[in-house]
Amino acid sequence: MNLSNLRAPKKANRNKKRVGRGMGSGTGKTSGRGHKGQGSRSGSSLMRGFEGGQMPLHRRLPKRGFTNIFRTEYAVVNLDRVAELGEKELTLEKFTELGLVKKRNGLIKILGEGELKVAVTVHAHKFSKSAQEKIEKAGGKAVVIGGEVTAKPGKLAKKDSR
Repeated sequence: MNLSNLRAPKKANRNKKRVGRGMGSGTGKTSGRGHKGQGSRSGSSLMRGFEGGQMPLHRRLPKRGFTNIFRTEYAVVNLDRVAELGEKELTLEKFTELGLVKKRNGLIKILGEGELKVAVTVHAHKFSKSAQEKIEKAGGKAVVIGGEVTAKPGKLAKKDSR
């Protein structure tokens, strides 16, 4: 293939459909809108999901669950990805630098998927039990940033005061 035999893909250079240009065009007279009815009128636009007056699907289905506004999201990194890097120490800056974590100030959780053969010191906000065991078994260290996450002190005080 070279420049002399390059071609546009099929249907790439189609002209736009010109409606109402005579019977011979295929879209003359009613311009592809059919006879009478709501869709044939000018300015007609139906709500997304409208089913002609029948109860729409999104209203027939029950509402389920809720969104927890206090949810804390962690960027997840598995041990097999840590092993691939071949680093001796992994800090937060190193994670973002190597592209394992997208958010610069995001929270990181290490999960135990995969095997670790070299001793690595890993700094993260959370570790799964299996990840912590595998890191320590390989002779490395699992350093928790910001200490252990405990219950908020305000909530405990409210329960005790009752």
